[in-house]
Amino acid sequence: MRRSHVRNVSLAAVAATVLSVGAAAPPPTERPAPAKTPVAVGHGGAVASVDPDASAAGIEVLRRGGNAVDAAVATAAALGVTEPYSAGIGGGGYFVYYDARTRTVHTVDGRETAPLSADESLFLGEDGKPLPFEEAMTSGLGVGTPGTPATWDAALDAWGSKSLRDLLKPAERLARDGFTVDATFRAQTAANEARFRDFPASAELFLPGGALPVVGSVIRNPDLARTYEKLGRHGVGALYHGELARDIVRTVQDPPVREGATRKVRSGDLTERDLAVYRTKRQRPTKMSYRGLDVYGMAPSSSGGTTVGEALNILERTDLSSLPRAGYLHRFIEASRVAFADRGRWVGDPAFEDVPVKGLLSQRFADSRACLIRDDAVLKSPLAPGDPRRPVPCATTGRAAPTTYEGENTTHLTAADKWGNVVAYTLTIESTGGSGITVPGRGFLLNNELTDFSFAPADPAVHDPNLPGPGKRPRSSMSPTIVLDDRDRPVLALGSPGGATIITTVLQTLTGVLDRDLPLVEAIAAPRASQRNQATTELEPALYDSPLRAELEALGHAFRRNPEIGAATGVQRLPDGRWLAAAEKARRGGGSAMVVHPAGRP
Repeated sequence: MRRSHVRNVSLAAVAATVLSVGAAAPPPTERPAPAKTPVAVGHGGAVASVDPDASAAGIEVLRRGGNAVDAAVATAAALGVTEPYSAGIGGGGYFVYYDARTRTVHTVDGRETAPLSADESLFLGEDGKPLPFEEAMTSGLGVGTPGTPATWDAALDAWGSKSLRDLLKPAERLARDGFTVDATFRAQTAANEARFRDFPASAELFLPGGALPVVGSVIRNPDLARTYEKLGRHGVGALYHGELARDIVRTVQDPPVREGATRKVRSGDLTERDLAVYRTKRQRPTKMSYRGLDVYGMAPSSSGGTTVGEALNILERTDLSSLPRAGYLHRFIEASRVAFADRGRWVGDPAFEDVPVKGLLSQRFADSRACLIRDDAVLKSPLAPGDPRRPVPCATTGRAAPTTYEGENTTHLTAADKWGNVVAYTLTIESTGGSGITVPGRGFLLNNELTDFSFAPADPAVHDPNLPGPGKRPRSSMSPTIVLDDRDRPVLALGSPGGATIITTVLQTLTGVLDRDLPLVEAIAAPRASQRNQATTELEPALYDSPLRAELEALGHAFRRNPEIGAATGVQRLPDGRWLAAAEKARRGGGSAMVVHPAGRP
């Protein structure tokens, strides 16, 4: 039964306010992109996402009496329109919720699942060797059963106060009337142009008139508007049963490739039964203590909560606040390296693997690993894992295995309401543009999430917990995180896209705020490093081109340049009761932070 703080109201009028589009006249073919503001402070609640139309949809829900869960669903639905290459109803994600009334944290695992027919050979070719990643990515073979609609339903049923039909109205209107193309959307379209051209439904939607969309032009998606209207009228079950389910299955099993295309597009084996039996999982969050605060995250099938948590435990014994910047980055990089070594050995879908979550998050295990780290030397990757079940100081167990590839696109939103409820929600369709395949007549891209599985063990002599299996959830790095104080009140919530770099982005942002005393928006904006048990650590240009690189190289670090790592958003509860929302200043063209009442109390 839904718990309601206020009476249910229609959001149709709200949507018109959000989008500033008259109902009678069609929108113009060109208009300026909405302004993006990376930080906002005020009362009544807050929303932060990568997109101003999406953040505005969530804020208007809050203004009309909705709670943080309602706002998160409305924002996510709008992101499915304006950020279709990152998220949408063809994908999945993880939803972390703080309930202010009970002062407890809850999670929903809405990760996609493999077909029931899948086994460890899912991504092996006819020669028994792993398929090229590009071939697996752009195929029906990589498509998992979508979990996003079921996540919305589960969250609203447990904690929402408004109907899905009302919450989809702003996104439905946005899809019908259109959104303004910015430079980031055009660049992402260009990166996918060759793929999209091979699928007529994708080309028609994302390459209007057969060309890349022009910055300032308006993209409309009437098919998605109709799909949202259908889900609002009939419930999310309409995606898992009936005509829409059959359309998804037909698209996966027989990908609609244009005549004359030379791309090899493999079929998948997703069935109507796979859709019909899909369920989200309500499960306990991960929890660990850091600097007197409780840090909650996502338990497996995500590796986010355990890996962020282990790294924080490793760093707990070091006074990061007093170290020079190079010393701080050295410790951060080494803690990440160690945590990723353990992630690769131990974390997979707990329905199939014995994942020692308690051990991975124990301070005893972290201390046994932290003693490997030295101030005057660098560990070598791939580093062998430790054994969280039987920690031995400074010991490693078994053979090392490198970290397998994980796509780098996703989106994250964060929301809070006037009652103090908070949501951190990370959702994805995996690679930028997912599979590249749009369901004809339905207006959304299908994910390629199954490519998050290991195609084959990185080292045949090392057990890999992330091989495909029937109905199995691929391991994720999504790390939606909520931090509470010693009275179980929210301090901050955050998350990021970025594949495996999500973990290091969240870890670096947390330590930036909690240890380095950075304002949240500055911790988000700070140049990033990402070490994932690899021979080299990735650095964004501001670090790669700085004197810090030479200082760290003198210790033995090796680096490679990454133009952009992650795109975080967060909210923070200030001591005076106001909310601060924060997003990126520049990454992905900047994010959009909004509050309900920026001028003060209503």
